[in-house]
Amino acid sequence: MAFIIKPLVTEKMTKITDKQPNRFGFVVRPEANKLQIKSEVESLYNVTVVDVNTASYAGKRSARYTKAGLVKGQKAAFKKAVVTLKEGDTIDFYSNI
Repeated sequence: MAFIIKPLVTEKMTKITDKQPNRFGFVVRPEANKLQIKSEVESLYNVTVVDVNTASYAGKRSARYTKAGLVKGQKAAFKKAVVTLKEGDTIDFYSNI
């Protein structure tokens, strides 16, 4: 089962990777645990995972005013995983561009 949804390539995650070059972020399924995330990253990218930190984010309600009136919605809930790799291992997200 695929637990990793997509790699997390944001400005904040890029700053973390610049400070610690062996840390990478992923958006994962909310029901995924650390062992499942670790095994999937190791199999997908052929690296050795030392540590996995996770954080769950709740969906937030949002509303905005438009010409058509008040538009209400909700942002999706997600889970973020920050994976620490063995010293010397790296992941290149831009290799297939």
